[in-house]
Amino acid sequence: MTITGALTILWYALAPFLWLMAAGVALLVAVQVLAHLRGYRILGYRCLAANLAAVAAGLSGLWWIPLFTHSRLAYVASVFDWIALIGALAGLAAVAWLLLHPLSYLLRSRSARHA
Repeated sequence: MTITGALTILWYALAPFLWLMAAGVALLVAVQVLAHLRGYRILGYRCLAANLAAVAAGLSGLWWIPLFTHSRLAYVASVFDWIALIGALAGLAAVAWLLLHPLSYLLRSRSARHA
């Protein structure tokens, strides 16, 4: 299969979900900008709960990613399949962290942020 053929298949698979991806990116950017405007610094703020929640969200992909693709975890057999699944889980955890970390900053009280 050529690169063009693979990209065409990917485009047709993702086309019904473009509105959902655009809404997710808009939400992510809005939370990041709002938190930044209120003093959030990605390396200066620590929140264990946001970190643990992001890891939990990433691991939850082991359950719902196969459901979403009409597959089963038992079908993940080859090394490439495992690499793709681990990449999807890592991406899911990273996006969850990029959303939850600044959101936890925004939801904390002002006194707790400056303590």
